[in-house]
Amino acid sequence: MNERVPHVAIVTGANHGIGAATAERFAADGIAVLVAYLRGRVTSDAATPERYQQNRMRSGDEVVGRIVAAGGRAIAIEADLLDAATPAMLFDRAEAELGPVDILVNNATGWTEGDSFLAGGLDPAGRTTTEVTAALFDRTFGVDARAGALMIAEFARRYLARGCGWGRIIGLTSGGSDGFSSEVTYGAAKQALENYTMSAAAELGRRGVTANIVYPPITDSGWVNDAVREFAATSSDHIHVANPSDVAAVIAWLCTDDARMVTGNVVRMR
Repeated sequence: MNERVPHVAIVTGANHGIGAATAERFAADGIAVLVAYLRGRVTSDAATPERYQQNRMRSGDEVVGRIVAAGGRAIAIEADLLDAATPAMLFDRAEAELGPVDILVNNATGWTEGDSFLAGGLDPAGRTTTEVTAALFDRTFGVDARAGALMIAEFARRYLARGCGWGRIIGLTSGGSDGFSSEVTYGAAKQALENYTMSAAAELGRRGVTANIVYPPITDSGWVNDAVREFAATSSDHIHVANPSDVAAVIAWLCTDDARMVTGNVVRMR
């Protein structure tokens, strides 16, 4: 890390999975963290493991408790990213209680169910896909794309006003430019977040900000079942079923000074 400490990070969707692992890894590295989250069950599809549903219902206070017990600094804020006022509120709270934010991790997802142009089929996890609808589009793009853009805009506005020279923006993606079969809206929203993040890399790079996207492998945050493991074992595109901490380690590295010239990339993990 650079000389100005402590760094302060906002991590969205940080009550479980990759977000929680990232918050805890940051804290272990001496970074103060605002754990942003929103509880909610994902879907009524019986093929979705109950463990994942329960993980989504966890309080961010549990993550903060572990961080504080280990000697770190963190606060948890439950807030809905569909509310356009949420980004400013999160930055206000972080600044008031932890300090100016110089690391942003857009990890939250509004995903609740897979949709498909062949609705009614099964995805690799054995879940039944639904139709593409306006409601699902609004919810998914509202969190994964619009909220991510607003969080980056809030970060940039405050960062530039402070005249800073060091910052990190990281987004999480899935699907890729070739589309995401059986989760078409989720994949499209993540592509939008990728584009916003690449724009941030281009526009803020000379101001000391790096902006990258991490594309995790299949990551067991509670949703991986036997069907997914079988799919991974025979897939030509997937090698590992990772733990959230594996992804957090890559995110943490991107926030080091060793990665100061790594920007505008999609870092693909397999």
